[in-house]
Amino acid sequence: MNKCTHSHTHGQTHELIIKNLEVAYRHNMVLEDINLHAYCGTSLALVGPNGAGKSTLLKAIAGLVKQRKGHITWSGEDNVQTRGGEFAYLPQHEEVNWDFPITVRGVVEMGRYSQLGPWKRFTKKDELAVERALALMEMDGELSNRQISELSGGQKQRAFIARAVAQEAHVLLLDEPFTGLDRDHTANLTRLLRKLAKENRLVIASHHDVNTLADIFDRVLLLNRRVVACGECQTTLSEDNLNLTFKNMANV
Repeated sequence: MNKCTHSHTHGQTHELIIKNLEVAYRHNMVLEDINLHAYCGTSLALVGPNGAGKSTLLKAIAGLVKQRKGHITWSGEDNVQTRGGEFAYLPQHEEVNWDFPITVRGVVEMGRYSQLGPWKRFTKKDELAVERALALMEMDGELSNRQISELSGGQKQRAFIARAVAQEAHVLLLDEPFTGLDRDHTANLTRLLRKLAKENRLVIASHHDVNTLADIFDRVLLLNRRVVACGECQTTLSEDNLNLTFKNMANV
């Protein structure tokens, strides 16, 4: 099967730009003065204490929560509705009903629903997109016919990422994808996420383990309702920056 990378047409920049973003739930300010510039072909970790706004930022980028102020621009467009299937949001593990009776292939096929024409029937193009997504996430063969309830934690994550790949999303927004995974599954998911970035996608994920950041991600955004620091992992994960991010916390 031919490798298909996300191509950029002439004059088009697949950049995510966030300017002066604020998000509040009623009178509770969750995010304030958030500025970020990210682009396809890289992976970015969101790191901060509980309540820092990591999940809210992912949802704001996906257009799932209303912003109080600021702009989120993708490829020069700042209207959430124009993003279509280019953004894929994967919630935390506990937010998914893993007992729902559906196979891995069924989950991945859901990624094509937004692409279906007026008759809502799968075409050869849809079938090829599903097969490629399954193969890319190494969920093809016998695994594709398993019920999701039968999968390990790492396999479940790969199934839902495969759905995003089938959707042909440029931006993957993952909420704590490594939570609960053992060392082998963490290593495998790391390898696959790097593969997605090399295919010219932008991977943004909240993450809690500071010690594994540089092994998994290209860049990190340290967040505590505001941006504390953002940049390459090696230079951004300084003791001062971490102390500012996790201030008033007993442990990092």
